[in-house]
Amino acid sequence: MRTAHSHAPDTPDTPAPRRTAATLAVTAAATTLALMNYTAPMLTLPATAEAFGTPSSAQAWLLNGTPLGLAALLLVAGALADAHGRRRVFLLGTLALGVTTALGAFAGTTALFTAARIAQGAASAAILAGSLGLLADAYPSGRDRIRATGVWGASVSAGIALGPLLAAVLSLADWRLAYLALGAATLATAVTGARTLTPPRTGGGGGPASTSTGSEGGPAPSPGRTAGTPAPSPAGRAGGGGRPDLAGATTLALALGALLTALTLGRDGWLRPAVGVLLLASAVLLALFVAVERRRKDPMIDLGLLRRPAFRASTVGALFTGLAVIGLFSVLPSLLMRGQGVAPLAAAGLFVLWSGTSFVVALQARRLAGRISAPYQLALGFVLSAAGVLPLLGTVDAPAVPWPRLMAGLVVAGAGSGLLNAALPRLAVDSVPPERAAMGSGANNTARYIGSAAGVALMLALSATDPDTAFAASAALALAGAALTVAGSPRR
Repeated sequence: MRTAHSHAPDTPDTPAPRRTAATLAVTAAATTLALMNYTAPMLTLPATAEAFGTPSSAQAWLLNGTPLGLAALLLVAGALADAHGRRRVFLLGTLALGVTTALGAFAGTTALFTAARIAQGAASAAILAGSLGLLADAYPSGRDRIRATGVWGASVSAGIALGPLLAAVLSLADWRLAYLALGAATLATAVTGARTLTPPRTGGGGGPASTSTGSEGGPAPSPGRTAGTPAPSPAGRAGGGGRPDLAGATTLALALGALLTALTLGRDGWLRPAVGVLLLASAVLLALFVAVERRRKDPMIDLGLLRRPAFRASTVGALFTGLAVIGLFSVLPSLLMRGQGVAPLAAAGLFVLWSGTSFVVALQARRLAGRISAPYQLALGFVLSAAGVLPLLGTVDAPAVPWPRLMAGLVVAGAGSGLLNAALPRLAVDSVPPERAAMGSGANNTARYIGSAAGVALMLALSATDPDTAFAASAALALAGAALTVAGSPRR
């Protein structure tokens, strides 16, 4: 008979360190593939538009399908993961991404390809929301969590880097091959995850329950239980929570769709009545989304979390990361290919310089933990991003490519992106109660991809007349993000 202090192993054969390492490996791999799928169109955009006969005014949709699906369903995915199991939602998302990515390779029109990309975004939402929730379960203590979320952040940077590179290489034969390869790799990851991620011992959850954490990830026991005692978590609940918030998801998707359409039409004139109507509709729908969330007993996002400075910093930081960073660098390869005649492989190499630097810095950013708080790390990332973008002014329209200035700017901006990618996931799970870890992840990534979708449309619209306007806007937005992120946040 076991005493009250004895512990049975979670599984008979697999020690806890191996299980947590497997969780980190599978979630990082799936996240990398989701981001590779996200960034692949940056290099295939010219070939894809030519194949479909897509006019320049509609090409933003070829890039924005996935962020639209992500932004619309990340909060739903986070709520479902918290209520019905992070492992289950993660694995279903990985399987769906593999299938829809492979199917997208066979699309024959702009509309079908965009629909496939929206479905891929919805599947990626389940991966991103479920993966951070699984990591929060597997790594409840501060130092281990900082390392794990740093690796996860680096997997984001790796996916951003590898997607365009894979697309550039395979598009030498056929641009569709990139999506077939990504679909096959994602399906293989789904199979691996189903075999290695440990099913929950109780209910439909996603893993062991988390312990409570402080704002920066240190474990803190809740009232009424001792340190080291697992906290009750929806991840281990049988039967799960309430119904999906379809009303909230619908209003948010419509609001974002109206905003993206307005920004796309703005290329042909910002004072057109249709643009103003769509912007007004987007604002009304967003207000309706807030009203819906306030009335629900089980909302996609608990708006009361916005009273927490760390959660506000996480959300604002993610939004401006999308607007200022992802928005610009999503269109930069096509700007260089069209403006300077840079070959696709060379454009991919430049993109890898930026995103590869981001990957390295994200892995090393854990050394900043304990020295500056995550909000101030975000601010530093934004400042470096702005400093790296400013040297890009004049590079697209120059008589010849100013390689040294271009490469230096990409390295500095990449370092800023790495700091952002490392701080955002840590702040997302540390700024909410442990039972809301997937909601925190969903809210953070929703803000990121709302920003990126709007940023892509905005940067394409601004660059249509003068690429330098897009560069200046990106730098200004990054500095605004830095200022807003640290407002009311502690230094440590």
